[in-house]
Amino acid sequence: MSKTSTIRARIEPDLKGNVEHIFQQLGLTTTQAITLFYKQVELKNGLPFDVAIPNKTTLKTFSNTDAGRDLVICEDTDDMFKKLGI
Repeated sequence: MSKTSTIRARIEPDLKGNVEHIFQQLGLTTTQAITLFYKQVELKNGLPFDVAIPNKTTLKTFSNTDAGRDLVICEDTDDMFKKLGI
């Protein structure tokens, strides 16, 4: 199938640059990434990820970690699994 439709969108320049850099690291063009997103929406018949408003616990956790509080620092994966009790 040939590509004959165009998508135009306005987006913040910093966000665009950051995301395009990630696409480049993944070996994708912006067009390929958008096509991938559209294919996933079609396959899932909706967004391919959950969209939710964070609850109070999640917001508190975000705030604490942003402030450097309540962090668990692990030396390596073994230490992480030990701290998790796995």
